[in-house]
Amino acid sequence: MNWLLVVAGAVVGAPLRYLTDRSVQARHDTVFPWGTFAVNVIGCLVLGLLSGAVTFGAAPRSLQVLLGTGFCGALTTYSTFSYETLRLAESGARFFAAANVVASVVAGLGAAFVGAALAQAL
Repeated sequence: MNWLLVVAGAVVGAPLRYLTDRSVQARHDTVFPWGTFAVNVIGCLVLGLLSGAVTFGAAPRSLQVLLGTGFCGALTTYSTFSYETLRLAESGARFFAAANVVASVVAGLGAAFVGAALAQAL
């Protein structure tokens, strides 16, 4: 049964990732991968909120499987983050490559922390 929840979440997360990435990136005329950055930070926030809610007993484990594993797993993308960072470094945009790594880690961890803190507060 859990695998159906994962699939259902992924069915929504994957297209939303693509559409969000394209929408965000279209608004920026830069080599920095804002679309991937945005979906990853949003996914970290959602996962932090969800994990906090499950930890504090405000949400069932099945919701974590549906939204955490399925939705967030399909929404976020470590492989695209890695590829885009490598592409930036290889093309000579080393500052943007380093900024992508640092900003993604700091913002992702910060978003997860904020999400967990919000869950605890609610």
